[in-house]
Amino acid sequence: MSTTVAIGRATLFFALWLMIAGYRLADVPVGVAAAALATWASLRLMPPGTLRLRLWSLASFGVHFLGQSVSAGIEVAWLALRPSMPLRPGFVTWRPRLQSASARNAFCAVSSLLPGTLPAGSDDDGALLIHCLDVDQPVADNLTAEEQLFGRMIGHD
Repeated sequence: MSTTVAIGRATLFFALWLMIAGYRLADVPVGVAAAALATWASLRLMPPGTLRLRLWSLASFGVHFLGQSVSAGIEVAWLALRPSMPLRPGFVTWRPRLQSASARNAFCAVSSLLPGTLPAGSDDDGALLIHCLDVDQPVADNLTAEEQLFGRMIGHD
């Protein structure tokens, strides 16, 4: 087990504790204990892997994701406020290229945050069913492009 991973996770869990519980000095011992317990559990349930975040790609993905999220949010709001709402909601089948199950799950979690699409399950062959507001849009192509950026960020080129 990598000490660096354990320290990183403990730091993140403690920071999360501080955000939730507040910054009172009396709560720090409980926060340290909670962070230690959460770190132990996370290392047992999800041992350190070979994931290597690329910082430049992470920053680039973050900016891209924020732009996509705002753009899609505006588009969804515009469609919802239009009386005619020219939508064709439904499901699109899309096959991810990420090999690792954990990488695919992480990508699904990230892509579910984008307005207008939602991973809703998978078929027996591993293709994902994506619920979207308009099946006439290039949903599969957009997800492929997003997956490539995500894969670059986590070092799965």
